[in-house]
Amino acid sequence: MIIKDIKVREVSIPLKKPFTTALRTLNILTTIIIEIITDTGDIGYGEASPTAVITGDTLGSIREAVENNIFPAIKGMDIDDIENIMIKINKCMIKNTSPKAAVDMAVYDLFCKKYNMPLYRYFGGSKNEIETDITVSVKDADSMAEDAVEYVKEGYRILKIKVGLDSELDIKRIKAIRDAVGFDVKIRLDANQGWKPKEAIRTIRKMEDMGLDIELVEQPVVYYDIEGLKFVTDNVDIPIMADESLFTPFDAIKLLSMHACDILNIKLMKSAGLYNAQKIVSIAEAMGVECMIGSMMESKVGITAASCIAGGKNAITRVDLDASTLLAKDIVVGGVKIENSKIIMPKGFGLGIESIEYM
Repeated sequence: MIIKDIKVREVSIPLKKPFTTALRTLNILTTIIIEIITDTGDIGYGEASPTAVITGDTLGSIREAVENNIFPAIKGMDIDDIENIMIKINKCMIKNTSPKAAVDMAVYDLFCKKYNMPLYRYFGGSKNEIETDITVSVKDADSMAEDAVEYVKEGYRILKIKVGLDSELDIKRIKAIRDAVGFDVKIRLDANQGWKPKEAIRTIRKMEDMGLDIELVEQPVVYYDIEGLKFVTDNVDIPIMADESLFTPFDAIKLLSMHACDILNIKLMKSAGLYNAQKIVSIAEAMGVECMIGSMMESKVGITAASCIAGGKNAITRVDLDASTLLAKDIVVGGVKIENSKIIMPKGFGLGIESIEYM
């Protein structure tokens, strides 16, 4: 099975409602779907979601990287040579993690198709299904509480609350949500780098004193302030999770050797795909640290790939893969089956994607 050709397609999908964080507001997902085609006619699927405020990748830069740098580096290679393919993907250019992730996914998809294996089995096959949280976007306190109650009625038992725009308002928002949903529902916070270290400590401690029962706080400070992240981790009881501070396996080593966080959040768009994601999981597992698998705003192509490594690895104990359920339309035929909070592993080989209904 020889890598022969590639197609790069731009797809736009409206969201059911605006998605707002401390970094941006999104109404329409515009993403890149790639298809790698082999000499046998088999197709491998991958996705690169442009998130310029986090990865620096844009629609134009993704297309340029895939067509003129990454794909030429692996064209003509045999899918069986998967280790060397991954090395070439990662070494052909620096950064550009999202386009690398898309090609990485497609290669793993093809490899598992060749050997009649679901991708989650390739990564260990520890779980047939996983449970995701659901994201509550930043709004006024009452509106966020209403959204939270709606999600709980739909069957979600874990809420991920976006905060970080105003620490005093954030406390009011979380208090309103906790009062509305009670204490049988887990609440995670994601500050998206929105607080200063001392502000984060003050805010988190106040939430602890109020008994709001927060499971974890994700990336409270700016991504490059590892010392500030450690300062927060050392001075609060609620577990702190690194997200934007974690891209590479080296980042994982640095974060964990400094004890700068308690949990790692892996996203394929940051790690440059599954190849590096599994390295990060192994590093964390060796150091006794748990991982979350998350995503950017992505279609079910990217969500399926991320779900498969979560389904494979026991060290991935938390899942934040609700992105495709926030979209007004599912363009993917096959892949994982999503039933509200439950994500069921694909039955087909590779990603289990049969086709894409391009809009």
